Amino acid sequence: MSARDVRAAFDRRFVLKAGGALVIGFPLAGRALAQGADAAVAENLVRGAQAGPPDAEQIDTWLAINADNSATLYMGYAELGQGTTTALPMVAAEELDLEIGQIDSVQLDTNITPYQGGTYSSASIARGAPGVRRAAAEARQALLAMASEFLAEPVENLSVEGGVVSAVNAPAKVVTYGELVGGRRFDLAFTGAAPVKDPADYRLVGARAARKDMRAKVTGDYAYMQHERMDGMLHARIVRPRGQRAYGDGARVVSLDESSIAGIPGARVLRQGDFIAVAAPREWDAVRAAQMLAVEWAAPERPLPDSADLFARIRESATDDAVIEERGDADAALSDAAFTASFSSECPYQIHAPFAPNCATADVRADSARIVCSSQDIYATRRGVAALIGLAEEQVRVQYREGSGTYGKSCYDDCAQAAALASQLAGAPVRMQFMRWDEHGWDYCGPPHIGEVRIGADADGRITGYAYDGWQHTWSFVETTQQLATGAPAAGWPTGASRSVNPLVCGGMYSIPALRLTDHMLKVEDWLRAGWLRSPLDLAFAFTSEQAVDDLAYQLGMDPVEFRRRNIADDRWLGVLEAAAEAFGWEPRPAADRVQPVVTGRGIGLGTHLASWGGAAAEIAVNRSTGRVRIIRLVGALDAGCVVNPAIVEAQITGQLVQTVGRMLHEEVQLTPGGAASLDWASYPVARFADTPQITPVVVQRIDEPCSGAGEETMAAAAAAIGNAFFDATGKRISSFPMTQNRVLTALNA
Repeated sequence: MSARDVRAAFDRRFVLKAGGALVIGFPLAGRALAQGADAAVAENLVRGAQAGPPDAEQIDTWLAINADNSATLYMGYAELGQGTTTALPMVAAEELDLEIGQIDSVQLDTNITPYQGGTYSSASIARGAPGVRRAAAEARQALLAMASEFLAEPVENLSVEGGVVSAVNAPAKVVTYGELVGGRRFDLAFTGAAPVKDPADYRLVGARAARKDMRAKVTGDYAYMQHERMDGMLHARIVRPRGQRAYGDGARVVSLDESSIAGIPGARVLRQGDFIAVAAPREWDAVRAAQMLAVEWAAPERPLPDSADLFARIRESATDDAVIEERGDADAALSDAAFTASFSSECPYQIHAPFAPNCATADVRADSARIVCSSQDIYATRRGVAALIGLAEEQVRVQYREGSGTYGKSCYDDCAQAAALASQLAGAPVRMQFMRWDEHGWDYCGPPHIGEVRIGADADGRITGYAYDGWQHTWSFVETTQQLATGAPAAGWPTGASRSVNPLVCGGMYSIPALRLTDHMLKVEDWLRAGWLRSPLDLAFAFTSEQAVDDLAYQLGMDPVEFRRRNIADDRWLGVLEAAAEAFGWEPRPAADRVQPVVTGRGIGLGTHLASWGGAAAEIAVNRSTGRVRIIRLVGALDAGCVVNPAIVEAQITGQLVQTVGRMLHEEVQLTPGGAASLDWASYPVARFADTPQITPVVVQRIDEPCSGAGEETMAAAAAAIGNAFFDATGKRISSFPMTQNRVLTALNA
């Protein structure tokens, strides 16, 4: 009898009690199983009424088994469009022996969901799956113990299918998870003894499954952040100069004429310090008021360079220098090398540019606040909002709603703080929506980078020495709203806390006996505010480093894949190299041996961000007359350990490669001394449909390995492959991206 038949024919005499849920929590220290039904029911009534995060020692709630034999997962990672609300429930369903359709999850909420860290650094599955897996295993162990008592059968004689427990030797004896739990709620500490499944027994994990959120998104039924409303709310807009100045300058108000918007019905000016917003009952009136409000801003005290002078200014600036990693004597190894290659690059500011500008709603009262926003770290948002509006963290509730994915530190926290402050100043709920020029002009940019690499090899093609020097500034620590409203001084992240030279990308994929990586960090106060952008700085690192690797192969007369194969560090890097080359149809030959007037070329590259292994191959066409580059094909191979849902990771690889196309061909923030000048899609173009190449995503499945990141790990490899394909096509190296027509023509004529 199938599980479905069992559920249909189940004898109601076996029903214990309907209408409840079993809640599994996992404290850090073990304690005995408690079955206090009255206390559990009472606790269930107040779920959401108490500030989180849930107490891991007592009620750390991760999983609920409902009376209808379904399950609800409470997890600490947000759905940004990367498939978290499908993949993590798959992990739980696997351990519980449920079907994927029987389990769902809830939106992040500081009063409900646990804190697992922010949803960044490709962490959702890598860091989220182990906790979910262990919680589900503990739940299954407890449920089997209950079923054993109820069915009078030993646990070892029980099997589970679709949440229906049956006796192996007496299949008519069945009970469902939901019927076992009844109206009781269990506060269950981890025993530490619950076994997780052997990967060889996986039924769901590793299989392709449709995303739970996709149908609603395709049909237009999905509720995004921009759809959120609060009763009695006002519509609000921020008012700032068009385009940010240097982070240390902020934006200082010289004069403000509130009468300039007197003719707009219900429009109000909301001001604290240099923070200015407008609010009105109708959204269009708020938009008009923001544009019509007469504000005079002080001239910048720290003028930015023009775009043409950006890298010269970086080289002239004082830096805080540190050797990030060193082994052996790199200088001696390079001096003694039979072959050496040097390469330098200049890589620009780039921004997140979400298709929908950020939005947040806020209802701030004297002793409480509710914020709804698209933050990738709701507990950090709660901390920042509470400090800004003068409430205790426990008085602020932050709820997550998905916005337009930004993959990094965009304006979501800035928008949440602006909504909260505007609500407090207005004395009413507020919906804060940024305009395009706010989002583009005041984004937390990915910093520019200058990279210089030297690499040496012996006559047999073995890399002997490697040195990389990188110049960039750190990330911004203080949100714009806080800076303008309170006068908080600009501050960068502590040294070492933001991305600098990445050892995984700068030579980390090769076996190199002598290596030195040096970081030259600039003060962020003198530059645009900055935050982590998808695969932070790794595109620049790989674009620089892997072109030098390719140049060594060229000097040795070796095929680029064979040269890498000869120097590869481990089987994981070899796996993605081979997978990318095989999917591309790579045929061995030295680079740049087929240069023609109208040219195509191919390239290979390796790269990553944190903990996975990425490989890519590219085919491009270069018009030597116009300087136009067209990317024809991209292959991305990713080893992310145990891939829970290959279909989702293939989509992630595809998205990464499309975004890499935009960043390599188009994306660059334009600067003037008065501020950032890229305020719209014309001044900051991104990849269009016509730019999209043929893309082949390849998942290198390693079901027995821990899950690792899959959200940004092939982008660096793809940037490197595109750079190397340019050389293969033209016989010239290009040292900067995006590959604009002027830059291409300059490289071709060098």
